[in-house]
Amino acid sequence: MITNKKNTLSKEERLSWKRYIDLLFAQGQSFVAFPLRVVYLPTEEEMPVPVSIMVSVPKKRFKRAVKRNLIKRQVREAYRVRKYDLIEPLSEKNKNMLIAFLYLDKEIRPFTDMEKAMNKALAILRDK
Repeated sequence: MITNKKNTLSKEERLSWKRYIDLLFAQGQSFVAFPLRVVYLPTEEEMPVPVSIMVSVPKKRFKRAVKRNLIKRQVREAYRVRKYDLIEPLSEKNKNMLIAFLYLDKEIRPFTDMEKAMNKALAILRDK
């Protein structure tokens, strides 16, 4: 259980294990909260944190790593600030979730758009 609310995004909260990533994309469901496509997979498996996330930005649309990294930072920051809107309901149900945020747009959006998309995405995920 999470007792102290820290608005951080620790190493454990980042989805990096290949087995989980393959499982997420093989069995997960998805929806679009533009400019994000959200792939998620609720799991019963015991994990160190209730929610693990990953962020992906296509190299095909953004050739420069600087731009891809900017978008990834925006997505991670939007999630980091709002993550307890999702974590608290999941903790009460003793469920865990794997989530991938995939960026869809062809150009870089302002951070306010990213926040709106993240709010919408987390609201949908809360209901799942």
